[in-house]
Formats: sequence, structure tokens, C-alpha cells
Amino acid sequence: MIQEFKDFISRGNVIDMVVGIIVGSAFTTIVKDLVDYLINPLIGLFIGKIDLSNIILNIGDAQFKVGAFLNAVINFLIISFVVFLMIKGINHFRKNKQEEEQLTEPSPEVQYLKEIAETLKQRESAASTQHAKEAKERN
Repeated sequence: MIQEFKDFISRGNVIDMVVGIIVGSAFTTIVKDLVDYLINPLIGLFIGKIDLSNIILNIGDAQFKVGAFLNAVINFLIISFVVFLMIKGINHFRKNKQEEEQLTEPSPEVQYLKEIAETLKQRESAASTQHAKEAKERN
């Protein structure tokens, strides 16, 4: 059981996943700070409040933290956009790799035509040998 666990952990995809989680966590912190310290003050200049997270809507005894929700939405949009760009870049590289593989491997039609050409060469060679044999027998 310990060996199975070692094999599981040493697989490339598990290690890649762990690295992705760590990088994603660090990236989330960067985006949160970007929103809190750069984007919110910029938006706050236009709406009159510098800190969006302190925007609270009071209705009776209920408090609705609209600013905190806006921060979460902005964080989500930025992270989603960056993930979109990353996936688009990865797909671009995969597409290029697939195109290279297609260029190095002949298509099935080309392989089939090569087989036909090889068969015709073999028949032609066999026919030449047969004609030479028949010519010797006549002499």
C-alpha cells in the first residue's frame, strides 16, 4: 500500500496539480491585493468612496455589504479572464504541436498511395523477372 501511494504521488499529473494549486493560491492573493489596493481606489475616485469594501446598505437591522460583494465580483472577473488567457495560450501551443505531428506523419491517404506504389513496383519487378525467364527459355 505504501508503494502504491509512492507511485501515485510520483506521477507527473499529481505533481502538476499540486504546483497548479500553489501557483493558483499565490495568484489569488495577488489579484485580491490588486483589486483592494489599485482597482478599488480607482473606482472609488469616480463614486466618491475610496474603499469599496466599506460600502454597506442598511435596511432596518440588516446590513448588506455591497462593497465586499463588488470586490469578490472584480476578483472573480480578473481571475476568470487570466484563466481564459492561459487556456487560450495552452490550446494554441497544443494546436501547433498537433499540426507539427500531422506534418511529420503522412495522412492515411498518402500511406495508402505509397502501399499501392510499392505493390505496383513489386508486380513490375516480378513481371520483368518472368519476361527474362521466358526469353532465356526461348533461346
